[in-house]
Amino acid sequence: MLPIRDLKLGFNDAVNYRRRENKDDFNRLFIKNSKLDEIMLPQNYFLIGDKGTGKTAYAVWLSNNFYCNTLSSLNYIRETEYQKFVTLKQQKNLSLSDYTNIWKVILLLLISKKIYETEGQDSFLNRFVRFRAVNNAIDEYYDGAFSPEIMNAMEFVEHSSASANLIAECAAAEGMTAKTVKFTEQKYQTNLLYIHRRFEEAIKSLKLEKNHTLFVDGIDLRPSGIDYPDYLECVKGLANAVWSLNNDFFAPIKDSRGRIKVVILLRPDIFNSIGLQNANNRIRDNSVFLDWRIPYERFQNSELYKLPNRLLSLGQPGSKNDNYWEDYFPYTVDVQGKKEHSFISFLRFSYFRPRDIVTMLNLLRELHIEHGRSRNYFIEDDFRDVQFRRRYSEYLLGEVKDHLSFYYSESDYETFLKFFEFLKGDYSFSYFEYKQCFSNYLDFLDRNSIKRPVFLGNDAEFLQFLYELNIIFCIEQVEEGRPYFFWCFRDRSVSNINPRVKTDCQYEIFYGLGKALNTGKQFKKT
Repeated sequence: MLPIRDLKLGFNDAVNYRRRENKDDFNRLFIKNSKLDEIMLPQNYFLIGDKGTGKTAYAVWLSNNFYCNTLSSLNYIRETEYQKFVTLKQQKNLSLSDYTNIWKVILLLLISKKIYETEGQDSFLNRFVRFRAVNNAIDEYYDGAFSPEIMNAMEFVEHSSASANLIAECAAAEGMTAKTVKFTEQKYQTNLLYIHRRFEEAIKSLKLEKNHTLFVDGIDLRPSGIDYPDYLECVKGLANAVWSLNNDFFAPIKDSRGRIKVVILLRPDIFNSIGLQNANNRIRDNSVFLDWRIPYERFQNSELYKLPNRLLSLGQPGSKNDNYWEDYFPYTVDVQGKKEHSFISFLRFSYFRPRDIVTMLNLLRELHIEHGRSRNYFIEDDFRDVQFRRRYSEYLLGEVKDHLSFYYSESDYETFLKFFEFLKGDYSFSYFEYKQCFSNYLDFLDRNSIKRPVFLGNDAEFLQFLYELNIIFCIEQVEEGRPYFFWCFRDRSVSNINPRVKTDCQYEIFYGLGKALNTGKQFKKT
């Protein structure tokens, strides 16, 4: 059995598994399940899940592997791309429909180059003249050095007159058209429409042998330099482009064995924000929703339990077993007089997300090395260690900050954290106590001339806000005085994407966040 210090416990962000040296490990770690086959279904265009639930992991694995006769690729939207959209909007006075058309051209360009790279290159082009003309135009524009990134594709769109003229020239060279049209930058929308049509004609002419899927990631985080309205408009344009291309263009293409589609990765709250028409049916009929929730008593048959066992198995000498967890965590926990498996403690401190489990394992290993422990297994005291709880709590709060950064500024986040000081260390509070704290909190902001963020509309709205962030959960007493717990992440489903908080009951701060929010200890008023 490997020493704890030599364990390879994986990355928090699955994007690291795109690197060549990590691909083999990821193939051994990755759990192929029904969700993978759902993503492959031709009608599913949206991959939806909270942070840390594995959206990127699925996209990375599929882009690393040929699966179900499908070649997949993964592209990220980065800060420079959003900034370019803002600049284009200012220069060319763009509307939301223009954003949608720009995204269509970008996605079609990326797909076209991916098809060319994977379906036979020159021999493939010789069979399809329209596609050859478009490909030649792309090569000429980039001097044969196009890199399949969104930023490079945006450059093609930004200089629309040069791109349109090249496509027209290449079409004329192939004898498809007489080169009579001249494009100028003053007619940006006209140029864009011409480029869009030529790409669609080229792709429609193809007879593909394989399926092609393009994943788009990086939507969850808003760069600090981009205002929320500009960011949201860009994301809305992307979502509308994905829906339109998949439903109106790719789906009706005939006489091609291989199919094409684009999938975007979204958090549930962002899916709600983009305002897709008929969104309720879109999430039911055209989405895959990632959900790892399991009852505690059935954890041993769950995929969430398989994941750490596969992590612990990496690099192990000799014959492998399926349950390394029992070797490294051989203890039970006493909970109200009953013995509980060590993994259930991990579930209690997680949001049932793979990333949470991976983070806890890495932190425990990190502290094991720092403290110079000689034993080659963990004990309950390691999990209860103050340093472990503090570091894990800070990780969870960092996830909250990343979540909020989509909508709010850094100063709004700092204002948000101030609320927890008014709990005076209480991790549990009644509805009446909450309202008192909220009132005191607003008084403090007003006395100190601190601008109220939009999430502070009233006490009911802020309570819902805390619930949606999974910072608090609700407790109600049911028959025989037993408590019943309500969690936003547990109640969320395809049919209830935005669960509502219960009022007039007891509330508690999530166990894992207590250290970072300084709850659990009473603070005296000075």
